[in-house]
Amino acid sequence: MLGWSDLEPNREAGATDVTGAPQAAQSGLLSGTRVATAFGWRPVQALAAGDRVLTFDHGLQPLADVTRRLVWTGSTVCPQRFWPLEVARGVLGNRGHFRIMPGQAVMIESDLAEAMYGDPFALLPALALTQMTAVDRRPPPDGAEVVLLHFEETQVVFADHGMMFLCPATRNLLDYALGAAPDDVYEILSPADAQRLIAAIDGAGAIPSPVEGLDGA
Repeated sequence: MLGWSDLEPNREAGATDVTGAPQAAQSGLLSGTRVATAFGWRPVQALAAGDRVLTFDHGLQPLADVTRRLVWTGSTVCPQRFWPLEVARGVLGNRGHFRIMPGQAVMIESDLAEAMYGDPFALLPALALTQMTAVDRRPPPDGAEVVLLHFEETQVVFADHGMMFLCPATRNLLDYALGAAPDDVYEILSPADAQRLIAAIDGAGAIPSPVEGLDGA
């Protein structure tokens, strides 16, 4: 229903396979996304290993590595199922509109999440957002890139528009969206649970911003 079969496991974001067939990045943070660092909000494409980034559970943590990949490596138009999602302002309590890759894990804070699953903070693949009003797929510009931020341990980072994103230690974020790390400290809702939560939030209206007060980061 949500097209979960589009999220093929173990695909390196933006890579080209041994056959030379074009590949699509389905996770990572799109260039232009600004995250909270020791020096304030900085675009992900400007970050490098060693830079300290503000995390949800462990304060400022140094980046172990930064990987950049093309959203689409083909010479033809990127297929629609790989297009980023554009989320309008306020849909998830976000202070501004933002774009997100369909396989990227996003953290939201909601009373509905606590009522349904026992925790106000819920991680879910962005693809679940496609059933919401004011969320649309947009074709990526030519040469669009995603940036994967790697830490020694899995972390959740803050973006300036008011959302939080999962950044794993060593694997592509897509592996986490597919449940490849069930023993990790961060658990992502199953497709069915994510679908139910988003349907409930969409029916109830926008939720408060999860990072209110971070403007001075």
